[in-house]
Amino acid sequence: MQEIGQQIRQIRNRKGISLNAYANELGVSSGYLSNLETGKTQNITLSVLEQLQNDLNLIPFPTDDNDELRVRLDRVYELLVNLQNYKPDAVEYLLRCVEEGSEVFLAHYTSSPR
Repeated sequence: MQEIGQQIRQIRNRKGISLNAYANELGVSSGYLSNLETGKTQNITLSVLEQLQNDLNLIPFPTDDNDELRVRLDRVYELLVNLQNYKPDAVEYLLRCVEEGSEVFLAHYTSSPR
């Protein structure tokens, strides 16, 4: 839980949101949010966790690399679907970059001796 708390604090600070203001927005005390960020509390309600995820785009700490890749790909998918409504050509460009870049790297690493 401490890793998630540190991530909450880093993202909150990067976005310029004060502890008191964000605690107010979450409907919790600033002391609770501070304890959550420092790992002093292990209790978090699902509604607060969902709001943190929506507001700060937290990525949970997965148990292995494949889980992390799945979480990140799911997040990218969500972002691209939303972007598609505003800028479909940007979505096409980003997808093409990932596809072509992946093919180049894969070709390099599967054809060269290690």
